[in-house]
Amino acid sequence: MLQAISTARSLLVGQGIELRRLSQVKILARDPTTIAVGDEGYAVLFRFGVVVLFNVPALEEATFLMQLSSFVTEPYDQPTIETLEIQIIPGAAEQLDQGRLILPEAGLPLLQVVADILAKSLVLDVYEKSAAGTFDRIEPLALKMQTGGRLPRQANALIKHIGEILQIQHRMVGRAQVGEKPDILWDYPELDRVWKRLENEYEIDERQIALERKLGLISNTAETLLGLLQDRRTLRVEWYIVILIVVEIVLTLYELFFRHI
Repeated sequence: MLQAISTARSLLVGQGIELRRLSQVKILARDPTTIAVGDEGYAVLFRFGVVVLFNVPALEEATFLMQLSSFVTEPYDQPTIETLEIQIIPGAAEQLDQGRLILPEAGLPLLQVVADILAKSLVLDVYEKSAAGTFDRIEPLALKMQTGGRLPRQANALIKHIGEILQIQHRMVGRAQVGEKPDILWDYPELDRVWKRLENEYEIDERQIALERKLGLISNTAETLLGLLQDRRTLRVEWYIVILIVVEIVLTLYELFFRHI
């Protein structure tokens, strides 16, 4: 059980965690996978690369992450971390109060529900920053298109932007399943109210919709620019063909003219 005041730390450690390979640890619960860390701590693991730690001291956290590293696919050099203070107040309603999460109790199913929200909030934050960076890079190209300026000759950058967006969409929908309820609510339907409240507190649904709109705008802009570049290349090739035909006609006429002299 957690202490009266504890700490939750969400860490995005890599592109994914191979949960099926976790055979040498004692798994306390599944969906999401939860294991004990140290004497009083818990770790909730998600296949999309997030680990949520409850009440795990710094030294035990470092040891645990080192042990976990062999199960992490495409690990990051520095994990993205968010920290949340949790206070257990019996009988209180679940809520965020001045950056502190208040819970009525610290049962394992409730912690799994909290971990689900924290994990999705973390990946949303990372994707939001990634999309913002891509948007900043592609916005000047859109302005050039609007003002009739010259577009870059290379399409590789635009294709890269489109690939980045597709990758984010795949991770958000296929792996993290942002916006979907966790499987644990099937076994503990009484926690559905808690999950909805925390989802509203962290604005998971609103942030997902806003992110999807931004991703759609970036994707459409990149595809439009790429189409314009391809059209310009096609037009340029057609002009080359016309010029070659004209040159060939001129040479033929020149040859015919001198034959009759």
